[in-house]
Amino acid sequence: MSPGASLFLRVSGVLGTIVATVANPAIADIAVNQVERTVEVRGKAIGTTTITLKDDRGVTRDVPVRVAFQAGSVADAAVVRITGDPATQLFIKEQSALAAARQSQARERAVIIATSDGLNVGSPLGVDDVMNVDVPVIIQGEGYFTVQGTTHVRVENLALPRISPNSLLVSDFPETLKDDGILFTADLRGDVASRFLYYHYNPAGQPDRHIVLRVRNDASEPAMVQFISGSAGPGANELEVGHLSTQRFLVRLAQNEGTVVTIPANSTVDLVDQPLPAHSVVSNLMQLRELEGVPLHLTLVAQTVGQSPSDSAGASALLAGDHPHARGEYPIPEFFFERTYDTSGADLVVPIGQIPLPNLRAGQALAGDYGVLQQLTVRMVNNDRRPARVALYANPRGGRATGTFLIDRVLVQAHGMAPFTNYKLREYTIPSNGYVSTTIVTMPEGGSSYPLNLVVAPDDGSISPGAPGSPAY
Repeated sequence: MSPGASLFLRVSGVLGTIVATVANPAIADIAVNQVERTVEVRGKAIGTTTITLKDDRGVTRDVPVRVAFQAGSVADAAVVRITGDPATQLFIKEQSALAAARQSQARERAVIIATSDGLNVGSPLGVDDVMNVDVPVIIQGEGYFTVQGTTHVRVENLALPRISPNSLLVSDFPETLKDDGILFTADLRGDVASRFLYYHYNPAGQPDRHIVLRVRNDASEPAMVQFISGSAGPGANELEVGHLSTQRFLVRLAQNEGTVVTIPANSTVDLVDQPLPAHSVVSNLMQLRELEGVPLHLTLVAQTVGQSPSDSAGASALLAGDHPHARGEYPIPEFFFERTYDTSGADLVVPIGQIPLPNLRAGQALAGDYGVLQQLTVRMVNNDRRPARVALYANPRGGRATGTFLIDRVLVQAHGMAPFTNYKLREYTIPSNGYVSTTIVTMPEGGSSYPLNLVVAPDDGSISPGAPGSPAY
């Protein structure tokens, strides 16, 4: 039972009078009702004890008692507003679980478990449609009673246009964390949408931390923020974390899958809260814009687990580090290329991640174009009387790299690729005296070494993408 709560024990098989004693009266006290043959037990303080019952024959029975708090409370209902054209079942499940977890409350050191696994979402959710999702929630922690319940989540898909960013914000310094504090700050205005990339590593020997993105509204009126997020990690494999973040972001960007949050007046809301244990990496790619309200203030903070948000509220200086990495604002969040390839001519080579971007703030230029969307449209022309077999290859030039490619809206991914080697991503047959157009959307991935060349060339007969032995799938 919880402190202050009561429960009744019904006693049977008693001869004569019930005598009850508590081993530790500081934990619980009791009241015996001889007529009803019941014992009322009242919790007083956290701990365990034993009640011993005895009748006139000397027959006894020991009853163990534990007094503790509930680990928290499960929210009965929640509402989440999203975008999506349409919103996929996977995204609906994820956002429903997050909404249920946010609305539920946990005591100190207790954890809320609300997963998307097994949720019943029958179909995608169209624009301006509504869906109800029941999310099972468990709250547990050492020293607490586990709480289980169901949160009924109302999912609303709002009709909002796609976000077109004006600039790229990057937080990759200090990449390796040694202290708590502020990693990045920026203002969010209604007339300027931004892409935001952060990538940080908490080395072994450091305390477990978490990365929190806060948005502050200093006005007397509420504001609304729309954002797309491709968070990944924590994980020890930096290539995998960077790849998953890019893959999730590009897929959600193509589908316009995002979240809409209201920031109440004179308040601060956490848009993202990512665990970052020691010896792990986290990464996130976001796209944000304010829909209505006065300019808001964004702050990315690294905090030790258990630290109160108020501990860093008064800090203003950004954390520094030993090895310079990109941190700042960059002017070009997207590159668009149009090229023509002649099947009888030279190979077409398009470098990805080769153009350094100047920093609009004091700090490092952005080498590798991390966070910059790259869209390549290729018109492949065949002037021969016979069909031509052509392939699209990825060829890393800076070191080992993973890759995410949306090729004509088909998701193609690549495990770690060794440098200076062609890896086939897609095969084409160009008809005689004809042409085929293809569009590739990609982005340099955190943890990987860029640049990477996209190559259009005759099919060399190597392993097809998706076949055994190919890193592309």
